[in-house]
Order: sequence, then C-alpha cells, then structure tokens
Amino acid sequence: MRLTVLGGSAASPNTGMGCAGFLVETASARLVLDLGPGTLQELRRHTDFRTIDAVIISHMHVDHVLDLLALRHALAYNPVPAPRPVPVWLPPGGINVLTRATAPFDACDRPGRFSETVDVAEYDPAGHLTIGEVDVTFAPAVHDIPAWAMRVHVPGDADLGYTGDTGPTAPLDSFFAGVGVLVAEATLLDPGDGAIGERGSLTAREAGELAATAGAQTLMLTHMW
Repeated sequence: MRLTVLGGSAASPNTGMGCAGFLVETASARLVLDLGPGTLQELRRHTDFRTIDAVIISHMHVDHVLDLLALRHALAYNPVPAPRPVPVWLPPGGINVLTRATAPFDACDRPGRFSETVDVAEYDPAGHLTIGEVDVTFAPAVHDIPAWAMRVHVPGDADLGYTGDTGPTAPLDSFFAGVGVLVAEATLLDPGDGAIGERGSLTAREAGELAATAGAQTLMLTHMW
C-alpha cells in the first residue's frame, strides 16, 4: 500500500497545500480518502484522475468535499473522456447535501453533463467497502456533523487508519488497534476551556495519545493550520 498526501490543511488551503485528501494505491486499486479544496490538482500530479477506483468521503464539510465539484467539471470537459463514471462514496445523507450544493452549477449546462461523470452512492458505516483487494471499514467520529473514521486493509500489508475530523471522546483506539500508519487530525493548538465532549477536533498531543493507545506503528498529523 502506498499513501500520498494530497493536502493536509485545516478549514481552508494553506499556502502551497490543499485541505484534506489522501491517495491510497495498491496493486489492484487506487482510492482517494476525502477531496477537499486544492487536492484535485495534486491528485493529477500523481495519477490519472479519470480512472481512479473510488473517492470516499469522511463527512460533508466543505474542506473535505469541495473538489468533488472540480472533479465533476474536469471530467465533463476533459478532451480525453473517462472510461466510466468515477465511483464516489458519501456518508449517509451525503447525496442530499451534494445535490443541493451542485444544483446551481448543474443548471448552467446540459442536463446531466456533470452528474453523469460520477457514480455517487452512500456507504453503510456498519458495513464495509471492497474495492479491488482493498477493504475499508468505518467507525463513528465525534464532530459537528456526522463523520466517520476509516480503516483501510490490504492483505499482506499493514493497515492504514484515518481519523477524518474527530474530537477526543470518540472511542477509536480499538478501531485503529495495530495499524501501520495512523493519519490523525491535529486541528487545535490547545484544547480550550470548553467541555471535552463538546469538541470535534484534536490537539497534536491528543492525536499522539490516540496513536499510542491504539499501538499504531507510525503517526502522521494532518488537518493543521
């Protein structure tokens, strides 16, 4: 399994880096975890964006999904057509959010021109996704809106864990137990004065504590200012 960071900024792109986005490549599949603003151009540096096997979205905040609009536009107007619609997996309720967000742009062109470039569905967080040899499972995060952490498994390789956006009260240590790499958000410079259960983000220390408790081999911090 090969992991490429497409972006790691929090809320909005930092200079020279987009928001949340990660390319995962194996012998049989290429998938993208989140596609925030500024990540599509980085994706195009590393692979043929027209033929990726899946985009999987952790939650429907702008900094994790905005380049889905850019992806649809790029696929619609690219002079080399994609061989098939790109599969996009959204969390429960995500289709409604995406439909409302894209409606004004869809109305500006031929009906279906943009929507037919992607094959959009919602995943069941209680189940799993199988994409080639890759198996993706989910666990609920604690955030301002429903959000899901992910674990990526490939036979014969160490697993990859991705927190998405989450607060410290999410019981994710067992979900990430023994992962080879844990990509964990570290949005907050300090925990602040609010109740811990009201927070939907981690500090770097809390991300480190999660990695240590889970027994992750490597911790990579993301979602930073």
